[in-house]
Amino acid sequence: MRLRSATASNFAEGRRTQKAGMSYFITGGTGFIGRRLIGRLAARGEPIYVLVRPASLEKFAQLKQAWRDDSGLIIAIAGDLAEPGLGVSATDRARLKGRIEHFFHLGAVYDLSASAEHLDVANILGTDHALELAAEINAHHFHLVSSIASAGVYPGVFTEEMFAEAEGLENPYFRTKHESEGLVRRSTKVPWRIYRPGMVVGDSRTGQMDKVDGPYYLFKLIQKMRRTVPSWVPMIGLDGGYVNLVPVDYVVAALDHLAHLPDLDGRCFHLVDPKSRHVGAVLNLFARAAHAPTSSMRLDLRLLDHLPPAIRLGFGAIGPVQRILDQILGDLGIPRSLFELLAYPTQFDGSGASALLEPAGIRVPPLEDYAWRLWDYWERHLDPDLAVDRSLTGAVKGKVVVITGGSSGIGRATARVLAAAGAHVVIAARDQAKLDETRAELEALGGKAFTYQCDLTDFEAAGAFAERVLSEHGAVDILINNAGHSIRRSLEISYERFHDFERLMRVNYLAAVRLTLALLPSMIKRKSGQVISISSIGVLANAPRFSAYIASKAALEAFSRSAGAEVCNQGVQFTIVNFPLVRTRMIAPTQLYDNVDTLSPEEAAQMVVDAIIHRPVRVATRLGIFAQILHLIAPKISQLIMNTGYQMFPDSAAARGLSEADVKPAPESMALTSLLRGLHW
Repeated sequence: MRLRSATASNFAEGRRTQKAGMSYFITGGTGFIGRRLIGRLAARGEPIYVLVRPASLEKFAQLKQAWRDDSGLIIAIAGDLAEPGLGVSATDRARLKGRIEHFFHLGAVYDLSASAEHLDVANILGTDHALELAAEINAHHFHLVSSIASAGVYPGVFTEEMFAEAEGLENPYFRTKHESEGLVRRSTKVPWRIYRPGMVVGDSRTGQMDKVDGPYYLFKLIQKMRRTVPSWVPMIGLDGGYVNLVPVDYVVAALDHLAHLPDLDGRCFHLVDPKSRHVGAVLNLFARAAHAPTSSMRLDLRLLDHLPPAIRLGFGAIGPVQRILDQILGDLGIPRSLFELLAYPTQFDGSGASALLEPAGIRVPPLEDYAWRLWDYWERHLDPDLAVDRSLTGAVKGKVVVITGGSSGIGRATARVLAAAGAHVVIAARDQAKLDETRAELEALGGKAFTYQCDLTDFEAAGAFAERVLSEHGAVDILINNAGHSIRRSLEISYERFHDFERLMRVNYLAAVRLTLALLPSMIKRKSGQVISISSIGVLANAPRFSAYIASKAALEAFSRSAGAEVCNQGVQFTIVNFPLVRTRMIAPTQLYDNVDTLSPEEAAQMVVDAIIHRPVRVATRLGIFAQILHLIAPKISQLIMNTGYQMFPDSAAARGLSEADVKPAPESMALTSLLRGLHW
């Protein structure tokens, strides 16, 4: 349905307040740049006519309140970029004729991933229709807000005087921005000025931005790095071409100032940062703002340009390669079109615009001064995860969650949290009395609990348990392989205890695999499910005195990684949780741990909650991740650290089969446990 013509009373109000030859007409006035430009122009006290589509009426009404337009100077004009003459009615055209001093055309699609058809209509036809209307109503000046994209991928410095020299316009966005400029340049009916902003980001004073675009697509990658790796760990990153960022407040101030200067018609102005920055340097700036690790060494993507085209294009055309790339980019929320521009070769000279803006004190603020504001605003308002239900209730309410070893310790604490969140908790354990006690506790919390007595190391019993659960509950949404046992005993007192290794492999590895194999087919059939394998930080750090335990947990991890690689495309996620030391009855025989900082079962349960909500491949502490990285890059140093701890902490009396109390650890021993909190010693 078309928006009706502006009312006569609105025009009458405009006439009463109008000074000769200073009215404005703006397309794209409800957009990110447009609405800020209108707010700035409104301070001049002149009528501003804004092209508004029916779909944007509500948005325009809200903006009118934000602009505090008490005098009715900001007037909606019905129309559409896709229609000749912008679809403005004959009545409105007659009333606008001779009134418009400055015609600002900002209406366009600024989206690298938009379809070619959509871009053609908005950017080329829209500009043609705007020029048509501007000529018909005798506008005095036509201002096109274009983009540095109109230069294509020019290999070098692109100046404000250059246009025809643009290269690499195969990308529909680049092509349509270039062609829209061409339409304006060929126009002889209305004096014109063209403005090419760099990549426009949020306000340098507030960080405010209205959508994820441009460099913001890379923020999720930075955020994931921050959550995974300590900020002081040096990283290897990517580098490439140039990226030119300008804050919206600078762009608006520049547009306002340049549009009102005399004798500038027929010129183009670059509204860009005069400091050329490589992609890697910009990523490091935002990484510092996010307190994420920065790249001390960067791989330049432009090196790929030196490969023979047949090899480069052929490799990229391989189906599996495309699938892997699409998966990685999809997980990070990065459009392929942006990834392809990381090697962008063009720099921009904006000296002409800068010379005109400098006397007015309008300068591009250094990105170093406001990058933190952009990051902070994105994380508080634009992070896509904010729109996703990340509550535990949203993840498990009404779902069937099987927890092995759920009648005590970490399993019981996890069961309490999940039951309180509305999950149907199914617990398997050997001790019926503890199962009854746990079920009563969960039901008292208002949760739904189902308990089954089962020795999972009896593989026939484990299979029967799985069949019964599927029969009685229909499906299993989440399996938490938590049941396990640990032994802390050095090799020198284990030579005659091969049964320790057999026992732990049966409990920690084979029992979990047996149950997983029984429940996995139903998950794959439903294309939905998660298998969580409870492991230890000791696997990441290669903890001494735990060779039997670590070997069994490492086997479970290897199974989970391999199985996860097979079924990740079938809706089933395998997740490994590497706990640091947790205070449970499992560690009670080692009196040394009475003096060591440990997690409570409730704190450990929160790590399981994170695994359920975020469904990552691994959940681990930063110390655990660091220990794994250290072993990969400096295995001898890692081994030396572990051996030092091995010598400082003796076998417990229980491990040696003695009834005497353990020797109280020396102060230096406790200092080491404090420094490397959570490791098994």
